[in-house]
Amino acid sequence: MSGRQSLARAIEAARRVVVFTGAGVSTESGVPDFRSPGGVWSKMKPIYFQDFVADEEKRREAWRRVYSGAARWTGARPNIGHLAVARLVAAGKASAVITQNVDNLHQESGVPDDKVIELHGNAHYARCLVCSHRYEFEEFRTGFLEREEIPVCRWCGGLVKSATISFGQPMPEEPMARAEAETLACDLFLVLGSSLVVYPAAGFPLLARQSGARLAIVNREPTDQDRFADIVVHDEIGPVMGEVVRL
Repeated sequence: MSGRQSLARAIEAARRVVVFTGAGVSTESGVPDFRSPGGVWSKMKPIYFQDFVADEEKRREAWRRVYSGAARWTGARPNIGHLAVARLVAAGKASAVITQNVDNLHQESGVPDDKVIELHGNAHYARCLVCSHRYEFEEFRTGFLEREEIPVCRWCGGLVKSATISFGQPMPEEPMARAEAETLACDLFLVLGSSLVVYPAAGFPLLARQSGARLAIVNREPTDQDRFADIVVHDEIGPVMGEVVRL
């Protein structure tokens, strides 16, 4: 039996699937990953959270990147991999999508907001670092592009930052807690397009396995967790999931 056939049967037999996605799902939509040659961090240095908070010029550079679209995290369209995941959620087969991605493509593919657990935030809007008030980028566009006014919160005066989680920034407590609860409750944990090297997020597949769930990994390249998985498929995410979910 092929890996795809095994995966299809595992999904069919599962009562509660949790889908865990990494950059490999979205590279097929043209969204660059972070670490590979040609990825985001090979073209621009990350701005660490503590530098954003402490240095006005770093904040200005971060906002330049928002409005230039240099990271290319926004503007893409969902691909067949995203649509397959959305179908699993719509069918009631998948209870949640835990994602390391910040591109909003799961929501745009039709997964309800409350089913998407974003571990690394979202690049489509901003939040106040003090009161967490949400802002759309359009609210600050004119002031920044014409006068380079660095956004501050209109409610509390706190610093406003893209809602992505930067290097050195604490992981968001509520999404992490939700992800852990979903991981412990599932009977099949399905990894799609993650190299499983970024912790603590990469700890969830092993937690699921240790809790008695089956573990399936679909990724172009081998991962360090392949040896713990029940099913491993090394291939492109879209074609695999399109076949498995029969899109």
